[in-house]
Amino acid sequence: MADVIGIRREDKSVWERRTPLIPEHVRDLMNEGVGVVVQPSEIRIFREPEYETVGARIDEDLSDCKVIFGIKEIPEKLFRKGGTYVFFSHTIKGQDYNMPMLRRMMELGCNLIDYERVVDGENQRLIFFGRQAGQAGMIESITAYGQRLELDGIPNPFTALKRPLEYESLSEIKVALDVLGLWIHSSGLPEEIVPMTVGITGYGNVSIGAQEMLDILPVTEIAPQELATLTKDTPDASHTIFKIIFKEKDMVRPKKAGTAFELQDYYDHPEKYDGVFEEYLPYLTMLVNCIFWTPDYPRLLTKQYIKDHWPGMKLTIVGDISCDPDGSIEATYKPTEPGDPNYVYEPATDRYIDGVQGDGPVIMAVDILPSEIPRDSSIYFSGVLREYIPAIAKADYMAPFEELDLPDPIKRAVILYHGRLTPEYEYIKEFLK
Repeated sequence: MADVIGIRREDKSVWERRTPLIPEHVRDLMNEGVGVVVQPSEIRIFREPEYETVGARIDEDLSDCKVIFGIKEIPEKLFRKGGTYVFFSHTIKGQDYNMPMLRRMMELGCNLIDYERVVDGENQRLIFFGRQAGQAGMIESITAYGQRLELDGIPNPFTALKRPLEYESLSEIKVALDVLGLWIHSSGLPEEIVPMTVGITGYGNVSIGAQEMLDILPVTEIAPQELATLTKDTPDASHTIFKIIFKEKDMVRPKKAGTAFELQDYYDHPEKYDGVFEEYLPYLTMLVNCIFWTPDYPRLLTKQYIKDHWPGMKLTIVGDISCDPDGSIEATYKPTEPGDPNYVYEPATDRYIDGVQGDGPVIMAVDILPSEIPRDSSIYFSGVLREYIPAIAKADYMAPFEELDLPDPIKRAVILYHGRLTPEYEYIKEFLK
């Protein structure tokens, strides 16, 4: 087979167990004339025998592969001259930590296709793990809350829920949530935390995944404006979790009095708007952050707010699924890994303590959340990616870029071609200086 692709071993984190292509889809591709070589891995959720059974070759050496697929960034030393690579490069924002990798690929004349930029004609992403990040992030946030309550001497039902990476599948997690929900419905929540409120920022794929998990529990959705009206005496408050979805119109207000909020205007001119999210913070038990953020937009939670209101804050858990250090959640100072997902920000000393115990709110900031449900994440991702593989494998990468025959969504994702930034990504030059 002339068109051979490789699946590389993930090595950025010991927790990265995902794969871009699962054995079932590898079998389908091989039946279509695409050869597949799989690099052995001790941590990949799908094991080598599963790939061998469908006809893939297991080999440490991927040098005869026309295109190499991975998930996370690839070490600079592993690139080969003129090679074609498909992975999440995390370079399109000019991320400093990945510019050396990008320079090395340029030096070697490599081609880079980035999943993050596989988009349709309306710039909507087509290949992503957003929903899975939301699913795992919500479970991590709930388990962190249960641990924190227990440390504070408050017995609670959330301690019965394990962390997502401790379950075999998403189906098993849902069963556990069903049991937890029945407990809350019948026995109620601890009096100390009623009313329990969970605010979720955003409404995209990440938010959808987070809500999917939360909604298995007894949930009552309310509008942001209703938050301040909740009390312990609110009907059924002891047996329900109040869910609040925050959209842009809830989080900002036009600076000019009498001006109506317009979403596109906010996107185009964020400087014309003030952040008002702090108005809701006194009423939230847990904040699950799922928004895209840049420094042009107002923060949701500042360190100063925490310093001004701690102790006494109702908000004790922040599940920062977006995980932008020093971003919309200013107290998120670093991403974490599944092995140690949480830290506490102590406002009095402006320091951080790993874990959930400390004099301040807990921040959950895992930046590879989908790896905590690796089987389900891989199955979903592979199912979307699989349809593009034959075209990627068969393309002539010696042709000029203008003549490169790839499906439009994939061609939009070509960041480097023959070691040069393609026209859409020439702006990255500014970050390479």
